[in-house]
Formats: sequence, C-alpha cells, structure tokens
Amino acid sequence: MLSMRGPDEAELLAALPVALLVVDPDDRVARANGECETLLNLSERAMLGQPVQTILNLPEPAQRREGHAFAVFDTEMVTPRGVRIRVDLIETEVVDHPGWRTITLHNAAASRRLGISSERAAAARSAVGAAAMLAHEIKNPLSSIRGAAQLIADGAAQEELTRLMIAEVDRIAALIDHMQDFTDTRPRAVEPLNIYPLLAHARGVALAGFARGITIEERYDPSLPQAMGNGDALLQIILNLLKNAAAALGDRGERKITLATAYRHGITVPAGKDGARVALPIEICVIDTGPGAPDDIAEHLFDPFVSSRPEGKGLGLALVDKLIRDMGGIVQYAREGRPHQTVFRLLLRRA
Repeated sequence: MLSMRGPDEAELLAALPVALLVVDPDDRVARANGECETLLNLSERAMLGQPVQTILNLPEPAQRREGHAFAVFDTEMVTPRGVRIRVDLIETEVVDHPGWRTITLHNAAASRRLGISSERAAAARSAVGAAAMLAHEIKNPLSSIRGAAQLIADGAAQEELTRLMIAEVDRIAALIDHMQDFTDTRPRAVEPLNIYPLLAHARGVALAGFARGITIEERYDPSLPQAMGNGDALLQIILNLLKNAAAALGDRGERKITLATAYRHGITVPAGKDGARVALPIEICVIDTGPGAPDDIAEHLFDPFVSSRPEGKGLGLALVDKLIRDMGGIVQYAREGRPHQTVFRLLLRRA
C-alpha cells in the first residue's frame, strides 16, 4: 500500500500566505518563511540568529502582556535596508514552548479589509458627497411626483398604474433615506454602554422577523466591561450584520448565527497624526455558516455600492463601517474555523 506523508514543518511554513517570523527565547530569529523574505526583501539566511529588533522596530515591550497575543494594525515599520512598510502585526506565544513566539505580518491588502486604510476613508468621503447631492437633487421632485400620482388615484383613473407609481416612488425615496445616513458627518456622541441589552434586543428583533427559523446562538464573555459607543448606532450595526448573516444562509444546510463577545488584549489602531494609538479590546462577533463573500470582492466589502447579492445595493456594510468608525472602532471581515465560517468582528474602546 502507498503511505500518505503529511507536509513537514518547512513545507507548512512555505505554504503560509502571510509573512511569519519564529523568535526564540533569546529574542533572536529562528525561522522566516518565503512570504517574510519577500515582504522584508531579506533572505532567511541573513535573518537567522539576528536579534528581532534589528529586523523590525517592534512596539515597546511595555505594550505587550505576557501570555497574551499582541496585535497592532496599520503600523509603519522600517526594514534593515531602510524600506518603510505598513503592516498589521500579530505576535503570539507558542503553546508549550516558553519564551518562543511567532510574529505574523499582513501587508496593506489586509489593512484594507479592516476598514482603517486611507484609501477606503477617501472612498467614504466621496460617498458622502455623492449621497448629499443625490438626496438634494432628487428627493424634493419625488415628493411632487407622488402627490400627482395620488391625485390621479383619487379619480379612480388608471388605479393600478398609479399604485405602482406610488410604490416605486416610495421605494426610491427609501433608498435616498438610506443614502442620507452617509451625509451626517457630525461627531457621534459616545458614552459607556452595557452591550448586552443591545445584543438581546437585536437578537429578539431578528428572531421575530428576518431570522425566523434560524438558530441564533449566544457565546458571551460574562465579565466583559462596558464599551464606549453610541447605543442607537451600535444597535443599527448589529441588526445590519444579523440581516446580512440571515440572507447569506439561504434555505439549505445548517442555518445558525452566533453572537459572541470577548476581551482582546493588545489590539490597537492609530488614534491621530501624533502617532498615538488607542486600544480596542471590546470584541463583538456576528458569525454565520454561510459561504462568505466571493474572493473578488472580499477586500472591498465595506466600500459603498459593492454587494455580492444581485438585489443588494451595497450600502449596508458601508454604513456599518462608517458608524463603527464614528465611534472610534473598526470592523473586520474574515473566514475562520474548520469548516469555514463567516465572521464580522467589531472592535470598540473600553469605557
């Protein structure tokens, strides 16, 4: 019989689609995969045995907690050859090997999925201008059209046609109302929030309506502290994500959505031009067993007018991204687990 040999360590490292460094207890580089060589423009041979701080300007040890993963998003680093790169860095201790740790580096493409890149912020600003213009130029004439259609209907002339006109005008007006959510650029008031009543309310609304017949499982951290946020905006965000999850499940297979919370140490994002960073430890996840977004639009899910559904308008996730950024947080999309599940992860500041 033929024996099946699984991949060895070197083959597994080479197959990883992200840059990876393995660091020993003496803080020296023990391994580096091919993606890491490409990103840093440095061979593994040149990195082996070198202090990791000579390879990357890692955040100060004071920002890291022993026994916890550490992550910084959208951070600039300088390679030994003076090349500046913007990456997301995740540092994790190796289980059962005290002192050993791995460092993964995700390039700018990963950052764009987090909703914190300057390119997507610029796209959002463009959407604000487009929505404001559209609302101003179209909504008032729509009101006049609807009034005229109602007058015709009162005379019982062409009743069916006028009802159709009214319905279509109402549909377009609803779209304009939705787009107007993007035009409000005022700072959103935030305050300490207990997120659990909001999650319970959103779950109840979903089960009574668009998610009827779907299991919504709760997987909560009971010790989670209060978050900084806006209650109305956060409720709208969670409802939007639940609606997306319910639509993605379809009518076949396991129809389950999971609401999960956790406290994540070491998650930080830029807070301003002065280089300061802010921690986002409060995590809320909406997880579904659907197929996820097609690969060709996964990196653009939060851009306005991008949708994987034929009937979709591409505004729901763009609004989620805007509302969460208005509260100083971020939203992530990922495919995780075995079998793969779709995860939308909200990260907020602690109160």
